[in-house]
Amino acid sequence: MNNSVANTARLLWAGLRALLVLTLVTGIAYPLLVTGIAQAAFPGKANGSMVDADGREVGSKLIGQSWNIKGTDDPGPMWFQGRPSHSGYDPLATGSSQLGASDPRLVKAVTVAKKQVADFNGVPESKVPADAVTGSASAIDPDISPEYAQIQVKRVAAANGLSVDQVERLVKDHTQGRTAGFLGEPRVNVLELNLAVRALLSRN
Repeated sequence: MNNSVANTARLLWAGLRALLVLTLVTGIAYPLLVTGIAQAAFPGKANGSMVDADGREVGSKLIGQSWNIKGTDDPGPMWFQGRPSHSGYDPLATGSSQLGASDPRLVKAVTVAKKQVADFNGVPESKVPADAVTGSASAIDPDISPEYAQIQVKRVAAANGLSVDQVERLVKDHTQGRTAGFLGEPRVNVLELNLAVRALLSRN
């Protein structure tokens, strides 16, 4: 009996030591090491890819945000608009609507949204790309397709008193190609593009 108790005690002590060592290594030392490397090598990305304007943080390049008229749910004509977000771009409520492609509710929502986007931008419905009327899997996609940016050019130019050529140049300058040349699709970051619009306005 005594041997059994002693063996059990040794096993418990060995298990406790293993737990303490693994907690220190994997719970403290490793996270601190990885965080230190990230802060030293990629400080911007490690801190959330935040974007500064006028000396303050205005958002993250990784998280979409609303560009509505202040105090309303109406999209601001002065700004490029992002993809629809059923969560209202709330980063704490990410996720898609979970509606399948054949779901009548999604079909109806897309049909309504397509007309709204076409009317808002003064283009035929045939010119409205898919990302203008469908949300992303995360609901906080910060990017839009170059095609969606392009149909917004004339509206943004007119609302801001800018020339179409000036705004088209901004879109071109902020269009990113496929990652590594073959991954993903070309995209435009809405936050960076709208900040470029605002910077252009301040110079005019």
